[in-house]
Amino acid sequence: MPTLPSDFPPPYDPAAAVDAPNAPVDLQIPTGVCIVGGGAAGLACAVKLGQLLADDPETLERLGEVPIVVIEKGKAVGSHSLSGAMMNPQPLRDLFPDLTDDQLPTYGAVDKESVYFLTSRKRAIKLPTPPEFRNHGNHAISLATLNKFLAEQAEALGAYVLPETDAQTLLVADGAVRGIRTGIKGLDRDGTEKPGAAPATEVHAQVTVLAEGAQGKLREAAMTAFGVTSPFPQVYALGVKELWRVPKGLDRIIHTLGWPLRGAARYREFGGSWMYPMGPDLVSMGLVVGLDWADSTLSVHDLLQELKLHPLVRKVIEGGERVEWGAKVIPEGGFYAIPDQLSIPGALFVGDSAGFVNVPRLKGVHYAIQSGIYAAQAIHAALRAGFDVTQPGALTAYDSAVREGPIGKELWEVRNSRQQFQRGLVGGGAVAPLITLTKGRIPFGATAFHADAEHEVENLRSVYTEPDGAYTFDKLSSVFLSGNKTRDDQPNHLRIHPSRVPKDLADAWVNMCPAKVYEIIEGSESGDGLVRVHMDPSNCVQCGAITAKGGRFTPPEGGSGPEYQKM
Repeated sequence: MPTLPSDFPPPYDPAAAVDAPNAPVDLQIPTGVCIVGGGAAGLACAVKLGQLLADDPETLERLGEVPIVVIEKGKAVGSHSLSGAMMNPQPLRDLFPDLTDDQLPTYGAVDKESVYFLTSRKRAIKLPTPPEFRNHGNHAISLATLNKFLAEQAEALGAYVLPETDAQTLLVADGAVRGIRTGIKGLDRDGTEKPGAAPATEVHAQVTVLAEGAQGKLREAAMTAFGVTSPFPQVYALGVKELWRVPKGLDRIIHTLGWPLRGAARYREFGGSWMYPMGPDLVSMGLVVGLDWADSTLSVHDLLQELKLHPLVRKVIEGGERVEWGAKVIPEGGFYAIPDQLSIPGALFVGDSAGFVNVPRLKGVHYAIQSGIYAAQAIHAALRAGFDVTQPGALTAYDSAVREGPIGKELWEVRNSRQQFQRGLVGGGAVAPLITLTKGRIPFGATAFHADAEHEVENLRSVYTEPDGAYTFDKLSSVFLSGNKTRDDQPNHLRIHPSRVPKDLADAWVNMCPAKVYEIIEGSESGDGLVRVHMDPSNCVQCGAITAKGGRFTPPEGGSGPEYQKM
């Protein structure tokens, strides 16, 4: 019998992540603007706000001794940053108009591209490049490198960047967001403070910018506390990426569709792969698959290993060496999954926290930067005008800028694209070109879609080739290449149903996880078909995929997790 993941919820309540400020004075940090998340959106906001305040000393003075602070849970800025990525550089140019393209932290424009439909593990058909896949003028980037650059620029403008800091609680009082509370650092597995543990600290702010990424704990808490909804739920995809050093670099972008994914509707497998050049000897490659898939034995990590055996891919990496590996979820709900309110009293949502990703065009980084710029402009304008930013409507200029600007207009045009593929690659592929051609007018109205955990899973018998250790690899050796450094004895940050669950659901967790966190306890199955699942959270690379399949990812201790360098 197929199993519905949402029937086995985790012991997790978003409202528990909301509290009133109550720390003693010595554990308070008063700030002007607190930005939660050191990704492209949060850092672009910090940079733009720093630029605006540099020309406005009166407003700067009103923000106090710490006008801008960026809270980043990774060991360093960029440690948790992973993306494809081919980026539209225009928002970056807008942010740094005095820099030439050669001075921007990118690998430059790539002007050649090819798209292939893989019909089997050995055959491929070259396709005309669809409009969505055209990347002329876009730049190849390492998101980790880009974010390190943005952090340096933000600090030069007076922002304080605090790495190794996890935001665990949203502070709310008198109907407005008042900042965040960090986690206690140095707890043991049972949540008891170890010798030398650092206490939680409250960061009090006039404005809080939620830039946590796709699976933000405080974003969910804020939406719950303030009754923020969206027309349809957010849905996600899981991307698994590898960076290869190769004897001969790519001269073009390569995208593939088809194999190793199955096109029939019963499988609900939607996604594709990429190979991007990153300079003369590095190639970024990966596979992205929507997390609404039906097969409890599907593993994106193992599908990527299969893909590398295809002649088209194998010839690119032949003689090369895998140097980094990582995984991350991507919000794919598009326009209809964006929160109805992008600003609430004292706070606003930017980047992936708001779901700004154009799935057909495989683009989101430039939206993140642009939304950070819009947020900074709205915050500055409100503060400069003397508005009380804790009052409803004080920051709605940000909502208007997003919805009436390129982000809102472009996402509106593809508003019905992703949900078509919940009927499978073949069915969705028949409708998607019409949506592109008509800029979203076909089909008429809003096409409904369901949360990933509302789709049943069952064993549809995926089979994978044994890793050879040269071109294909197992999950644990891949986690090692992520640079993951998580204490074995820190509290578990992952939440799954606390009791026994159906074997199909347990299999879905085991196979979905690219880091081998979940394991069915041997001998736990009985006549009712239910099993127990063991977790090894120290393996976790914080991809967030478990949330889409019925569990819940929460931020672990600051400084833990992967340490990406060029992902």
